[in-house]
Amino acid sequence: MRAIILAAGMGLRLVQPEGQQKPKCLLRFGDASLLERHLHFLKAAGVDEVVFVTGFKSEQIEAELAAIDWKPKSEIVINDEFTLGSVLSVHTARDAMTRGGDVLLMDADVLYDERIVEPLVAGGSVNRLLIDRDFEAGDEPVKLCVENGVPVELRKQVAAGLKYDTIGESVGFFRFDEKTATRLADICAEYVATGRAKMPHEEAVRDLLLEQSAVFDIADVTGAPWIEIDFQNDVKRAADEVLPSLNALSQFAGASQQ
Repeated sequence: MRAIILAAGMGLRLVQPEGQQKPKCLLRFGDASLLERHLHFLKAAGVDEVVFVTGFKSEQIEAELAAIDWKPKSEIVINDEFTLGSVLSVHTARDAMTRGGDVLLMDADVLYDERIVEPLVAGGSVNRLLIDRDFEAGDEPVKLCVENGVPVELRKQVAAGLKYDTIGESVGFFRFDEKTATRLADICAEYVATGRAKMPHEEAVRDLLLEQSAVFDIADVTGAPWIEIDFQNDVKRAADEVLPSLNALSQFAGASQQ
């Protein structure tokens, strides 16, 4: 199993101070960056083939990887046109998407509980989506709508009248088997070829879901702390609310093993 972590964007909505901008995956919470947390959790879950798609200030990410001296060494694929959409980052990683085996596609800018990775990687080859039913309404969350176990929508805006029995926020982590990963790579290539390289990769994933060429499992991770970091307020919430919850869970787990 291979993890592809999308870390190319500039994070403009974060509005970092002039001269101090850095990729969001290098934000530190506690004693580790988001990047290092990804690596720890993936390795603990048995995933040691990791590909970072970088772009904005890629050299800083490379320096972070060198500093922590992670083994085995992570692969870096550079999206030189990182000001465009994340669908281009997935397209840039086409080789990693299509070289065989299951693929995890993950946003880099997420602070999350280790329990979120466990259902993502569990079992044999499969397609899987993660849903958190406890989410704040609004235009920002990417909603995942499910009807009778089948995903019927993946978008920030849900059309009026859409039929579904479950709605939640997509965590932004996806799992695809070999055939489905290749199909997603083809869809992303179609986006780029038809002038839609500025689109977010979730739109390509949505197309994949709606064509129903593959069966998807839905894993419910409601209750596990996590936050995607897009705005300065997210940084504050991550530090003040999510990180203490993660630390408490970690301490409990350690105590339970003694």
